[in-house]
This record gives sequence, C-alpha cells and structure tokens, in this order.
Amino acid sequence: MAKKPKKQAGGTPATVALTAAGTPFTVHAYEHDPASPSYGEEAAEALGVSPDRVFKTLVAEVDGELAVAVVPVAGSLDLKALASAVGGKRAVMADPAAAERTTGYVRGGISPLGQRRRLRTVLDASARAHPTICVSAGRRGLEVELAATDLAELTGAVFAEIARSA
Repeated sequence: MAKKPKKQAGGTPATVALTAAGTPFTVHAYEHDPASPSYGEEAAEALGVSPDRVFKTLVAEVDGELAVAVVPVAGSLDLKALASAVGGKRAVMADPAAAERTTGYVRGGISPLGQRRRLRTVLDASARAHPTICVSAGRRGLEVELAATDLAELTGAVFAEIARSA
C-alpha cells in the first residue's frame, strides 16, 4: 500500500501557495481568543497593526455564485458594490457551511489564498494605499502580510471600492 504524502509541517494551503509562487510574505501568529467578537479586530490588536491594514475575507453569493470579498476589518462589506464589481445584480452573504466547504477553511480563518476552489475575488481599493496588508493565513490566530498587488495577482482579484466605513 502506498504511503500518503506528508503534510507540510506548520503550513496552511495559503502559505504553501505563497511559497510555491515565490511571493514575499511574512507570517504573524498570535494567541487567538475564541470569545473574541471580531477575529479581524483581534488580529489587528494582537499584531499592533492599524485595522485599516488588516483585511477580512468574506464569502458572498452573487447571482447564485460564490465570490470572495477582501475588505478592511475597520469597515464592512457593501454587498451592492461587490455585485457590481463582479458584473452581477444582487449579492448576499454566503451560507457559512457553503463558504467553509468551498474554500476549505473554517469561518474566522478563511484566507483568500489557497482555497479549495478558486472563486472570483474582489479586493477593496483601499488596500493599494498600504505597502503591505495582512490577511488570514488560513486559520484563526495566523495572519500573512504581503503586498496587495501580490495578493491580487495570486488570487486573480480585481480592485474595487467594496468597503463601507464602520
């Protein structure tokens, strides 16, 4: 019987994808508190990074198809703007179980990188204002820092104004 290949120690599909692409990135780990009301704000505070540089990955359904929105944790997703950015008419937040099943990640740890199935991705235009941004590295308590342009290139994302101030 053939042996199963070993998983890369400590790697997530997101960090494996970044390494395979040769993209420069930094991993930041922190102690995740399951009682935290906002995973993104928890990450910003734990890393000592401004909440406008830490981005959350949200999965929405646009005209019946799943899409990924990457927006600052300091704001919220404008569903109408997301629908427009991908050429759709109507967007709603995806069912959490469908988001987890499709991306291969658990809620609160969904990364825009290394997803099981590549989805249309929109990155909020505000990301361009920063030399680097932080996004989930694929599990709660783990963030990856990289250039927004590298994230867009690796995910096939388009930049659009899809965030609202909180």
